[in-house]
Amino acid sequence: MPEGDILRRAARTLDAALAGQRLVRAELRWPSAAGVDLVGATVLGTVPYGKHLFTRFDDGRSLHTHLRMEGSWRLVRTGTPAAQARSPWVRAVLATAEWTAAGHRLGMLDVLRTEDEHTVVGHLGPDVLADDFPGPGLAEALRRVGERGDVPIAEVLLDQRVCAGIGTLYAAESLYARRLWPWTPAGQVTDVPSLLMTARRLMERSVASPTPTAIGDGPRGLTSWVHDRAGQPCLRCGTPVVRGVARRPPMERPIFYCPTCQVGR
Repeated sequence: MPEGDILRRAARTLDAALAGQRLVRAELRWPSAAGVDLVGATVLGTVPYGKHLFTRFDDGRSLHTHLRMEGSWRLVRTGTPAAQARSPWVRAVLATAEWTAAGHRLGMLDVLRTEDEHTVVGHLGPDVLADDFPGPGLAEALRRVGERGDVPIAEVLLDQRVCAGIGTLYAAESLYARRLWPWTPAGQVTDVPSLLMTARRLMERSVASPTPTAIGDGPRGLTSWVHDRAGQPCLRCGTPVVRGVARRPPMERPIFYCPTCQVGR
């Protein structure tokens, strides 16, 4: 599933093409929003929150989308064959005179008043990439982590109600960077602020990098230290990386770790 860094990239790309422009075409191929008319509205911008996107318009409405596992927004020049967006997987089309944005395989879509966006994300924890995260946002995330007690720290990182935007990649990479066994009870982690700020810094590198999900300082240009490297040698000690499972079905997620560098008690 795309994580917070990818949503930041998507918002930035949509803004570069659509912000300040009037929609000349808008199609919402979603049962509950099929009758919504956005043509003529001017796009104010797209704002990410965790793994959610809000595209805001000058009429006081917002298009809320979530990419889920396979979703993406793709830009093409208006008037080109690709701009027709005929694929059965296209769920939304927003077009200006110059650019057409097509939302492929979107997992969630609805239109709501901009002032009501909190009804969609209000249950989530603070966004790890938000401007206020080193301050009030981090303090609130720490409070929520403190409530988890015996819950494994990997599962806490994946819980969007604690801190929004972290997924399996950045949970694994952050735990590896801090030498933490993924199943350490949250209450036994002595430096949670450093762990959360590590996740933030890694994601910021990806947002700033030309390559999506670039962790940044891995050896030989690698984009991850342990994520998706099961069976391959740890880049620090040579021990084969292990693929574990966090959370219970049907919400289980893979967690990759080094059993030597991240030894459990």
